[in-house]
Amino acid sequence: MPGPLLHLGAQVKCSHGGTATPASVNPRVTVSAQPTALLPVPYLIAGCALPPPIAANGPCVTGQWITGTTRVTSNGQPLAILGGTSVCAPSGTPMLPLSAQTKVVAL
Repeated sequence: MPGPLLHLGAQVKCSHGGTATPASVNPRVTVSAQPTALLPVPYLIAGCALPPPIAANGPCVTGQWITGTTRVTSNGQPLAILGGTSVCAPSGTPMLPLSAQTKVVAL
């Protein structure tokens, strides 16, 4: 499934409103003058509103993209895309990409 590539400036949130940013970026491929995110690199989440245990199983601390590009790679690694699936830890809920660049779409 093709989708716009996610980059450092893309707005990504956890399901509870926390801000997610990639732990490291891929400087070899840039879009909108910003480095892209590789699929295996985790996202760090700050500001998650999900309560900690006993009330719930939060807050979200990290997120990981599970699916991304299948035909386009950088350094042998797939890239994260807007339509990819993801999961946050420890809650198990998805990350939500809210905005990203729209000029580069990859499969």
